[in-house]
Parts: sequence; C-alpha cells; structure tokens
Amino acid sequence: MAFDGMMMSLIRRELLAVLSGARVTQVYQPARDELVFSFRTFDKTKKLLIRLSDAPRVHLTVSEIENPKVPPMMCMLLRKRLCGARLEDIEQPENERILLFRFDAVNEIGDREALTLAVEIMGRYSNAILLDPDQNVIESVRRIDFSESQERVLLPKMPYELPPKQEKLYLASCPADEIARRIKEAGADDRAALSVIQGVSPIIAREIIYRAEQAADFDKELTEQIHQLQQIEKTGEGQPTTVFKADGSPMDMSFLSVTQYEGALETRAYDSISQMLDDFYAQRDRRARIKAKTADLTRILKTATERLSRKLNLQRADLKKCADREELRIKGDLLQANLYRIQKGESRITVENFYDENGAELTISLNPAISPAQNAQRYYKEYNKAKTREKKLTEQIALAEEELLYIESVSDALSRAEGEQELSQIRSELSEQGYIKAQKGRRMKEKPLPPLTYQSKNGFVILVGRNNRQNDLLTLKTANKNDIWLHTKNIPGSHVIICSNGREVPDTTLEEAARLAAAHSKARESSQVPVDYTAVKNVSKPQGAKPGRVIYVNYRTVYVKPLLN
Repeated sequence: MAFDGMMMSLIRRELLAVLSGARVTQVYQPARDELVFSFRTFDKTKKLLIRLSDAPRVHLTVSEIENPKVPPMMCMLLRKRLCGARLEDIEQPENERILLFRFDAVNEIGDREALTLAVEIMGRYSNAILLDPDQNVIESVRRIDFSESQERVLLPKMPYELPPKQEKLYLASCPADEIARRIKEAGADDRAALSVIQGVSPIIAREIIYRAEQAADFDKELTEQIHQLQQIEKTGEGQPTTVFKADGSPMDMSFLSVTQYEGALETRAYDSISQMLDDFYAQRDRRARIKAKTADLTRILKTATERLSRKLNLQRADLKKCADREELRIKGDLLQANLYRIQKGESRITVENFYDENGAELTISLNPAISPAQNAQRYYKEYNKAKTREKKLTEQIALAEEELLYIESVSDALSRAEGEQELSQIRSELSEQGYIKAQKGRRMKEKPLPPLTYQSKNGFVILVGRNNRQNDLLTLKTANKNDIWLHTKNIPGSHVIICSNGREVPDTTLEEAARLAAAHSKARESSQVPVDYTAVKNVSKPQGAKPGRVIYVNYRTVYVKPLLN
C-alpha cells in the first residue's frame, strides 16, 4: 500500500483545484504524527489530513477526528504562524513524495511573509517542516540532529534541504521508449519497472507489466503503458481504484484501473484520489478498532476452546478405557463358575474361558486377602463402575462438544462484527452464558439490532442473522413457517431466511441465499461450501439448547461459492 510519487502528483492537482486561494481557519494535532488543517474555501470548509506514521499520507478528509484537550507545542506554533494564511501554491519536486505548501501569511507586527510547509511522505522518515521566507527551518514534527544524520539535519534556523534523489528515471523528462528499454534490460518484470521508474509503487509496476504480457507485442505494449503513465502524470486524469480481499477488507490501492487479478478480487473505482484514500483508511482503521475492541473476547473464547479441547481429550481417553468393561464381567462370571477350584490365598487362577469359541484358557488375577466369592464380586463391581462411567462420560463428551460448537459460533460472529452494537450484543450473550462477568450497575436496555437485509434478483427479501441471539429471533420469531431457512452444513454461521410471502422460491434466489449463508459463516473463504435449506416449519430449538442452536429435518443440501461484498 505504498503512497507513491505518482499518487502524490495526482493528490497535488486535486488539492490545488480545491484549496488554491483558501485560508487556514484552524490547525489540529490529534496525535504526535498527525496534523489536520481546516481551510475556508469559496463554498465550504475543507479538512486536509497529514499523517506521518502508520500508513503516511496526505489528502482531503471528511472523517471526524478527535482532538486532545491541550494542543501540543507544534500545533500551537502552526496556529500562530499559519491561521489566516492564504494557500498560494503547492509544489512537488520531480515526482518525489514531497509537497511544498506555499502560504501568504501575516506575522505578529502585520507584515506579510511567505511561509512553506514541507510535507515529506517517506515511510518511517515522514515529516512535516515549517519553513521561513529564507527556507530555513522554523520547526518540524520530527527533529533530526547530527547524531541521527550527518547529511541532512532538520533543526530550527538550519537551512532546509530536499532529501537525496533516487537513481531512477523521471516520467516527465524521459521518452517512453527509453524507459521501456531500461526496464527490459533490468529484467522485463515488475521488479525491473519498480527499480527504473521514479514514483511508482509495486501495484503499478505489476499492472503495467501484466498489461504488456497480455498483448501480442510485449515491447510495443510496454512502451504504450509507460506513455499512458506519462499522460496521467501530465493531466492528472487517472482512475483511483481500491482492491479488496476475499473477506471484503481493503488490500491495496492504485491510481490506475486494476486488471492483474483477473476478476479473482473485487475492485472499486472512485471519483478522486482523496475519496479513495479516505474510504480505504477509514475501512482499515474501523476494522483495526473493532479488532482491538474484540481482543479481550477473542482471548476469552480462545482460552475456553483450549480448556474444552483438553477436557475432551482426557474424557475420550478415559472412555476408551471403559471399552474393556466386558472383560471385567467375563472374569467375574468365570470366577463365579469356578469358586470350588479356588483356594483362599491364591494370587491367580487359570480357567477355561467358555465365552471363547475355541475354549482358550484365561488367567485371572486374584486378591489373596479376600475370599474367592469376594474376588468375583470385585470384578462385577469394577464392571458396573466402568459401565456407569461410560454412560456419564458419553453424556459429558456430548455436552462439551456442543459447547465447543457454540464457542465456535460466537467466535465466527465476533470475526464478522462490524460495529459497537454488534459487539455489545455478543458481550451480553457471553455474559448470560457465564463466560464473562456481567457489568455492575444499571445498564440501559439495548436497542434491538435488525438483521442484515438483502434483495435477490427476483425481488425476494433475504434476511441474515448477525449473531446467535439474532439467529434465534430471526428463525423462531420473525420468519413465517413457509419461508425458507438456510445454514451452512455442520459449520458455524448465520441463519438465513428467504421471505417467500406465499410465493414459490426460484432456484436462482435459493442459490443467492445459499451463497450469502456461506459468506456469513466460518467457511467464507472456501471455494465450495455445503449449505442446507428447508422450510422454517421444519426447524425447531431443543429445550435448554444454547443460543443459535437448532435442529431441522426434511432438508436438502447445495454446494456454493460464498457471495462476498
């Protein structure tokens, strides 16, 4: 997800078109490595985000960002020097990931002065530096002294120097055929393109090589693709595009339309680079926040799963031992039949096993301290204990396996949760089931969260449960008995309902609903997922069953590919 020089070039054009002549009305510093400038334009206020860590970038944003109560020193300085300043120009040195924001400001005594904010988007070396009219450093977000660098120092009153240039070809000043020739000499692959062209990221390098490889004449098409990059750099008319993973999370972004995945991954086009960046990182950050907030629940469920798995392994091993209980009964019978032959004080006796087809002999251990009859009763007693233990273990194993399936279903719902309300419902469910402690004090009654709603191509409404509690409500309360119920076969996932409204449900709608059921399950990343379906009237909930647990009869199974957003 590199924020490359070409992307910076397109951002520069967008910012100039929107912010040229605008005045700075406020400056915020939500975090040490984050700045937000508020600009008053002719029609409305615009916010410029400058992020210097964790995916460094610069673009317009509509996101609401929380600010600290006490502004940091750098923020106070920027407010003092730039509030009320007019943005005159934005420069970019030769496709470098640097933007120079030129401001016309007024100093404390009322004199006009030209100030520059240099924004360098360079990975972990990203920085924002305020420069005076003589291009000397006033202050920077990150100071760099002589102990960190002998070549480039960023300290107050020191002259500002651009970072060293890379040994690559600049698109605007080099012919397309020359760049293509250099790429072929370097290996004619995406790594070669990345090493030759100034200002392109890996996804762009892969894309131009992929397009060239699809053409009949690789050399000619490669030159054409480079020429198109030159035109985009010249005109700023690209196609902002985001690539999404199979689970719907954003994976990469480009200023070109992306064809290299050949339809295997979803892509989405945007009207502007800022819109793409804002949406990309909003989705990524939202998922990161949800992941952080679910960390404690994930840990609790993981611990419960490990505990249950260990318990099951011990119980199954114990149950295996109980399988030998018939041998205990046989020994008791044989001793009972041979009491007259046993002398008190013997430690063993060999008798004919009349249970064996061949009448083989069997040696039986005895306790010499008790009578022969008591030895026989000892074996009967051990047999009955093993029989009782087997029954109890079978019941306990069944309960543990059911609990393990329940925990898997909660983990699956947790992995698909997309908001605070969904997390709250899962927490409440786990509290009711005794996995976490209930919060003290009076809690406000939770507002019911509606199921996910889709519409098939044939106009049928399809409802999808978000979690176990909602699955129960959807299947047992909301759905009509003649609606169609779907669920992944023996795989944790959501209950899905096709609202038939008395109509016959066509196969195309059944397939769409089955694909949604697969997508909202633990098997959402599989290629072929079995999904059972039946009428709602064939679904029931066993007495005392955990949330989301149902049984069903008269069903059919289809195999589908998950339908992901």
